[in-house]
Amino acid sequence: MNTELKKERLLSELRRLGRVAVAFSAGVDSTFLLSAAQETLGKNVLAVTGRSVCFPAWESAEAIAFCNSRGIEQVVVDVDPLSIAGFVQNPPDRCYICKKAIFTQFIEIARQKGFDCLVEGTNADDVGDYRPGMRAVAELGVGSPLKDAGLTKQEIRMLSETMGLPTWDKPSYACLATRFPYGERITEKKLRLVEQAEQFLQEKGFRQVRVRVHGDVARIEIDRSAFPKLTNPKMLESVCQAFHVLGFPYVTLDLDGYKTGSMNKTIRTA
Repeated sequence: MNTELKKERLLSELRRLGRVAVAFSAGVDSTFLLSAAQETLGKNVLAVTGRSVCFPAWESAEAIAFCNSRGIEQVVVDVDPLSIAGFVQNPPDRCYICKKAIFTQFIEIARQKGFDCLVEGTNADDVGDYRPGMRAVAELGVGSPLKDAGLTKQEIRMLSETMGLPTWDKPSYACLATRFPYGERITEKKLRLVEQAEQFLQEKGFRQVRVRVHGDVARIEIDRSAFPKLTNPKMLESVCQAFHVLGFPYVTLDLDGYKTGSMNKTIRTA
């Protein structure tokens, strides 16, 4: 099925639903989904955005700015994953634990606003990855219309560019808790530390960035194409100095480059 037919399949499903609340993070997928829903349903759309320590502050600010610019009704919810039982212990199903609790809250908020259907932005590429949060989505009856339409990340980016969405080439982001090995306790201090480290690299011009933390070691993941920029002696000195000030005694570059879900390797090989 070509991309345009997949989009029409998506729009057809949204028309069938008639009135939807969208879990909106301002990422590539949820921005496209929210925009497609508004295009199809007009005012019968609600954006529900979670604001928490697990995501950079600028991302929720982008979500608010986008909804304001498009005239989309939005509810911003302050959520505290650190208070969810089992989350801070960081088990392999941490994402399931968190998403189950937060989406339960989103569903209740949506219903209070008169929206009985909540949808989220899982795409077709996500199916093959280790994503325990998808189990929570299924259990709660949350819709995943991008996945159901068969739309891949690349197709969503292409369609987003055609629609003039600012997120069409936005780097992929994820919950900051994904920067730590399973079993390492999650704290607000650690999350803030990762946020600061990644923000420093972004300000240096590195777009797709992860700073994975292994005790005293900060493992930097960037696209391999950006290796020459990072390994420039002046840049290396700047990065190492900044990371040492943040509290990392050791700073490394992952020679595999950026890999989504790289902390899941130990699960897949277990």
